Amino acid sequence: MEYIWAPWRIQYIQMEKPQGCFLCDKPLENDDETNYILYRGEKNYIILNSFPYNPGHMLVTPYRHVAAPDKMTKKERQEHFEIVSQAIAVLRAEFKPGGFNIGANLGHVAGAGVADHFHTHIVPRWQGDANAMPVISDTKIIPEALAETYRKLKKRF
Repeated sequence: MEYIWAPWRIQYIQMEKPQGCFLCDKPLENDDETNYILYRGEKNYIILNSFPYNPGHMLVTPYRHVAAPDKMTKKERQEHFEIVSQAIAVLRAEFKPGGFNIGANLGHVAGAGVADHFHTHIVPRWQGDANAMPVISDTKIIPEALAETYRKLKKRF
């Protein structure tokens, strides 16, 4: 069995969580650059993860507060997975990753930080992107600032 260590995520785990749902609230603020919203579709949008596993780690999520894909409308689901495909193409073009982790955690016991608002994680991966730093020094190196990642990706959507 392999273990994936992500000790830099402890900041997210231990932080006081804001009331409400950030996946509902952020698109209403109409400040896409500050909120790292990369793309807006009719039913879904893309937002960069503020606590990324790797540069380019993004979430595709419906605007509507819905807990799982089986609770989404057919139109929401179709657009959602079209946007996931578009996001993969954008990440390939901009960052040239060797692969991707793509998935969703449904429910708290499955690891969902936001259990009642469905979202799909897209995490670009590179050979050797997991190095000894997290093990030796309890540190994860994200080699690019979130604002710079946003700037690079925004131009492609």
